[in-house]
Amino acid sequence: MKVTNTIFINFKFTTIIMVFRKLKAEAEIAIRHLKVLKAVMEKQPIGIFKLSDILGMPKHRVRYSLRVLEQSGIIVPTQYGAMVRDEGYDKIEEMKKDIDDLKNMIKDIEDILKQL
Repeated sequence: MKVTNTIFINFKFTTIIMVFRKLKAEAEIAIRHLKVLKAVMEKQPIGIFKLSDILGMPKHRVRYSLRVLEQSGIIVPTQYGAMVRDEGYDKIEEMKKDIDDLKNMIKDIEDILKQL
C-alpha cells in the first residue's frame, strides 16, 4: 500500500510540475501578444514586416500574435496594416481587470508553496 501511495503522490507532483511549465509557456506567449498589441497601438496602422523589425521578433510569431488578437476582436487588419478596433479598447480594459485575479491566484500558489 505504501508503494502505491508513493507512486500516486509522485504522479501528482509530476502533473503539478507539468502544469507550472504549461502556465509559464502560456504566460510567455501572452507577453508576446501584448508586446505586439502595444506596438500596434503606438504605430497603427502597421504591418507584419514593420512589427517584426520594431519588436525583433520573427515574422511567423508576429503573424500568429496578430491572428490571435484579431480572433479576440481586439485588432482588425486593413490594407495599410493592423489597427486596434474601437471595441478592442474595451477588451483591453477587461484584461487589466483580469490581471488582478491572476496576481491573486499566483500569490495563493506562492503562499501554499512556502508552506510545503
